[in-house]
Amino acid sequence: MALADVFDALISRRVYKDAVPFAMVCRIIAEERGRQFDPDITDAFLACCAEFEAIALRYGIDS
Repeated sequence: MALADVFDALISRRVYKDAVPFAMVCRIIAEERGRQFDPDITDAFLACCAEFEAIALRYGIDS
């Protein structure tokens, strides 16, 4: 759940911050592999990150 929460927080524009570009979100998450995020979950996310981007774009998410 931590990875999903961080992903959502980063790609979403908030009143106090702009959305982070999707490629940078993937880099941030990859950098936290084994630290903030479980390596297996991170690997699964990174293997599907293009699909996450497509979904975000389809539903008008900011990033």
